[in-house]
Amino acid sequence: MTKIPTFKLNDGNEIPALGFGTFQIPADGSTYQAVKTALKLGYRHLDTAQAYFNEAEVGQAIKDSGIPRDQIWVTSKLWLQDYAYATAKQTIDATLEKMGLDYLDLYLLHQPYGQVDEAWQALSEAQTAGKLRSIGISNFTPDLWQKWASAFANHVPAVNQVEFNPYFQQRELRQLMADHHITLEAWSPLGQGNADLFNEPVLKAIATKYGKDVGQIILHFEYQTGIIVFPKSVHEARMSSNQAIFDFTLTSDEMDAIARLDKGHGKHNPDAPGVADMLLNNFNVHPEQEAK
Repeated sequence: MTKIPTFKLNDGNEIPALGFGTFQIPADGSTYQAVKTALKLGYRHLDTAQAYFNEAEVGQAIKDSGIPRDQIWVTSKLWLQDYAYATAKQTIDATLEKMGLDYLDLYLLHQPYGQVDEAWQALSEAQTAGKLRSIGISNFTPDLWQKWASAFANHVPAVNQVEFNPYFQQRELRQLMADHHITLEAWSPLGQGNADLFNEPVLKAIATKYGKDVGQIILHFEYQTGIIVFPKSVHEARMSSNQAIFDFTLTSDEMDAIARLDKGHGKHNPDAPGVADMLLNNFNVHPEQEAK
């Protein structure tokens, strides 16, 4: 079983550097089976969200695994529809009940829009109450960080979860977050399987040198850069290979060569006009209320 290294967050908590992502895995038993397999393979860091609609299956897989709760790092996220202070407090409690957990290791504001200040106050209070060990943010760009900086003045987030892969290395954001000792987490760490990325000659050459595949080289590059990664797969062989990234070290020249692949932009731009309105108005995490 692979030993997963950890990063120390700015609140003193130790987070596994690699985890298992559950985005777009359906809540039809598929999430339960995938998480159960991931835990069997040695994963001890799980990432879900209110907006993934699969928190309950993640929680059930944790319960049925028999692994002591304090050995599994569990992250979820609050959707902006529930950012109002009172609603956020209720949602945190509802999430814990849904997942069958007494606490979450990390809870994030999933999007940087709406009532961010009220939601952050609710998360801060829940952390003080012991319901959340660490709290953080997601999809905050440099501009959106500056917009909401006053909300975080007295309680700095532990992490910022953003799109990150060799084609989008978030240079400006990395420096800004480093100034506040905020650790970056990568969603889409493999570029959503971008064929161009996986066929980059420099990555293929490095993979051949170390006897790895290109995906493993990408994940290790991100880890060696100081980024927390949680690739998603429902295939056991891929889950296993995604963990086998800690038995080699890239040279500085190799790190520099991969760094030069950066295109400076990703597939999602949180600053783009209309994104906030689209997410606020067109994505409902409470369809049962709409149906009434």
